[in-house]
Amino acid sequence: MPFEQHTISTDEDLIENLHQNALLKRKAEDTIFTRYAYFIKEGMHKYTLLEEDAFDAYSDAVLQAINNIVSGVFERKSSLKTYLYRIFTNKCVDLIRKKTTNKNSIHQTSSLTDMLFMIADSAKTVVQQLVEKTDVDMLKNKMNELGDNCRQLLTLFADCYTDKEIATTMDYKSADVVKTSRLRCLEKLRQLYLNK
Repeated sequence: MPFEQHTISTDEDLIENLHQNALLKRKAEDTIFTRYAYFIKEGMHKYTLLEEDAFDAYSDAVLQAINNIVSGVFERKSSLKTYLYRIFTNKCVDLIRKKTTNKNSIHQTSSLTDMLFMIADSAKTVVQQLVEKTDVDMLKNKMNELGDNCRQLLTLFADCYTDKEIATTMDYKSADVVKTSRLRCLEKLRQLYLNK
């Protein structure tokens, strides 16, 4: 048999074929791209991106993942899907930051921006939409109206503190209490915008 039909099914198969001849490499690239293309819809939903932007982020993520695999940067500490999803998530966040920075480049402060991108609950979409529709000065004023506790909690969260670290820093009983408090603070912020 001059050419054996080979079905690419596992991560190992894909990774191995990315290091093979042009035909097998292309087949592996196509398989990776189509197998995880549903990330595009997830990116649209999770980050409220337009389909075109989510597609661009996904394409860039696939290209980076393939380059990292071929160059040996990918250490196989996670599944290919997890690795690709992590890259894709970073690309989506970078895209949102870039767009927000371009809109508000004069008044933007990174801690507020970071906070908005790292909110991992249902208020995220609402807050992102508010930031896109209002200027950062208004956001600062609303943050000041929240009070010291909420402002400090949301700022620490924006600065990548975990709920557990925030609990220790702000003397909360547990990480769960911090999460609940954060949700309440975000709801207060949302109400402040609705009542402007």
